[in-house]
Amino acid sequence: MSTLVVAVRNQTSAHPALVTGIALAITVALFYALCTLVWLVAPGPFLGFMNSLFHGLDFKPLLTSAPFSWAGFVEALLVMSLWAFLAGTFFGWLRLRLGA
Repeated sequence: MSTLVVAVRNQTSAHPALVTGIALAITVALFYALCTLVWLVAPGPFLGFMNSLFHGLDFKPLLTSAPFSWAGFVEALLVMSLWAFLAGTFFGWLRLRLGA
């Protein structure tokens, strides 16, 4: 008895490179929002974590007395998401060209 297996690829209308860009943009947006939330909830421990993450670089001089700005958050979220989309789309395009 034999079994016939048919490979079915997800038939989306979007180019694979665009899908890669969209996935990276969403990932960056979610992680940026998560970082912001952790910063708002526990700024001290978060600052310590960031100092450790960047090999002891001291981020304390970057602290300001300015209150949290939703406009600044949204602006940074959009800029980072757009940059991630462009970088991810280029990566997806290049990956396809290299045959990987």
